[in-house]
Amino acid sequence: MASQDHQAWLLEQGNIKALSREHRHGHGRTAHNMSSSSLRKKSDLRIVSKIQPGVVKSVLTNFQEVFLGTKLSVLFPAVILAIIAQVYNFGRPWVFALSLLGLTPLAERVSFLTEQIAYFTGPTVGGLLNATCGNATELIIAIFALNQNKVALVKYSLLGSILSNLLLVLGSSLFCGGIANIRQEQKYDRRQADVNSMLLLLGLLCHMLPLMFRYAAASTALSAVPTLNLSRASSFVMLIAYTGYIVFQLFTHRQLFEAEEDSEDGDDVSSEETAAIGLWSGIAWLVGMTAVIALLSEYVVGTIEAASESWGISVSFISIILLPIVGNAAEHAGAIIFAFKNKLDITLGVALGSATQISMFAVPFCVIMAWIMGIEMDLNFNLLETGSLAVAIIVTAFSLQDGTSHYMKGLVMLLCYIVIGACFWVTNIPLKQGNVVNLGLQSSTGAVLGA
Repeated sequence: MASQDHQAWLLEQGNIKALSREHRHGHGRTAHNMSSSSLRKKSDLRIVSKIQPGVVKSVLTNFQEVFLGTKLSVLFPAVILAIIAQVYNFGRPWVFALSLLGLTPLAERVSFLTEQIAYFTGPTVGGLLNATCGNATELIIAIFALNQNKVALVKYSLLGSILSNLLLVLGSSLFCGGIANIRQEQKYDRRQADVNSMLLLLGLLCHMLPLMFRYAAASTALSAVPTLNLSRASSFVMLIAYTGYIVFQLFTHRQLFEAEEDSEDGDDVSSEETAAIGLWSGIAWLVGMTAVIALLSEYVVGTIEAASESWGISVSFISIILLPIVGNAAEHAGAIIFAFKNKLDITLGVALGSATQISMFAVPFCVIMAWIMGIEMDLNFNLLETGSLAVAIIVTAFSLQDGTSHYMKGLVMLLCYIVIGACFWVTNIPLKQGNVVNLGLQSSTGAVLGA
């Protein structure tokens, strides 16, 4: 009652911003929500407001909020062009490029829609929804790649997402934020970084054990089946750890992951405190957006090898470097924007949160899904890929251990990413040779038949 009386008093006094701040604290917006909101803009509803209330007005209002409420709306035509290019066979490299561009605004809109739904379901359900849909693009691409038995593409794309979040996004944010705030020390809460670093190191261990097991065995053929079984068991361990992380993030230690908002952000932030669309409209739009992402993901998976041959770029470079950069450009840009504003807690929440979700949820989920689909996928990402992952995690953990930042940390992380990118630029491994387990099983089968 006291809280309601206080809110009524605030409204009577016309202090809407103070009320918005209280609601904002109760809503508990995460770093992902804050990052995506930095690329949103107010929709001009003057024309729609002149239409008589009804179904037509509701549909047009929702359409304007969903498609014109983002600064990336100029990229939506790429979705239509990608479909046209696929239907009329304009060239598979064109289909690949246009599909990649089209995925950029769609990924940002999924984040927007999950936040809209959270206004009606509450912060806990909204947090779970955001945790599930936060990297929907990567998961959908991985599932379509598994369906076509392109296990190496799944590994490359997921590895690339982790590397880009840890080195490219975080490195760019720390570098740009350090330059923009060069005369003041940038600080952040290292407790959130510690939790994410521990989970990433656990994920690294689960990747390294199958790799070391392969080299410790007498031959690849003999170690193929045990490596596969070890990977599947490790995947369940990783999913258990991720479940504990979700409980830790949304229930027991929620305050560590809630993004702090300042009044200096202006009216753009406070305007996000009321839902722009209804609950069922948000669910319908979310299903529709996910379906379009699935369609474009199918195009990407089906045309990536043709694009590689046409452009003269290795599939590994496209999968590890280009896919994550373009697919998550909106989220990455938001993280850098908040680093400019000296809000590193939000930046760390975006970069480390995405990397943790890919490492501890998406990767083991794909291993289990492949098992269900009858496809042999293990956690052995090969020596070069696992080494790059280890360097990225170790460099990130060392950089974030003191709770302060400067541009030199970001510069070193960016240079590490450039070196890793150059390595995969010159590496040209066919997709069919990327899955060691399949090769080992084939060798084992051949040996048995030969005997």
